[in-house]
Amino acid sequence: MKTPQPNRPLQPLPRYIFASRWLQLPLYLGLIAAQCVYVFHFWVELVHLLEAAFGSTHALDILVSSIGYKGNAEITSLNETVIMLVVLGLIDVVMISNLLIMVIVGGYETFVSRMNLEGHPDQPEWLSHVNASVLKVKLATAIIGISSIHLLKTFINAANYDEKVLMWQTIIHIVFLLSAIAIAYTDKLLSHNASAHH
Repeated sequence: MKTPQPNRPLQPLPRYIFASRWLQLPLYLGLIAAQCVYVFHFWVELVHLLEAAFGSTHALDILVSSIGYKGNAEITSLNETVIMLVVLGLIDVVMISNLLIMVIVGGYETFVSRMNLEGHPDQPEWLSHVNASVLKVKLATAIIGISSIHLLKTFINAANYDEKVLMWQTIIHIVFLLSAIAIAYTDKLLSHNASAHH
């Protein structure tokens, strides 16, 4: 059994290189600012949806233009398709926000510094075993979810899109799916090989 090595002070160059990881901190702070923008956008869209539900034509016009919906007749009140597209847009914002949290918290914990959240009641379950490989798989899965929402929004509003757009969005989604499967399979092989060597 190996005895733990005492902490030795780093040489100046390794210490300087290791300290460069803190250059990522402004990037994560910037992502937190982007998260604030998403929260603001979510509430603006939600308020417009509620106002349109109570009969505001101005809010309805804003919603219709924001989702790019074009019906055969002029829309004077909320219909199921408009509500569905707006709600899918809100879900899209939430999923992108979840992706941001995974990148911010997981990336900081993996590449910058430990947060020492062990024992905290609100510690995310996935953070207890996060590493670069796990984070990569989780991000790929989140991107597939976001792509699925975009694809569903496109199919619901398919009359306003060219066939080429529909085809390419479907192809891109399939590529995302295959990429995530390849990443997960590669990670499984690497973890299996690592456990076999121990």
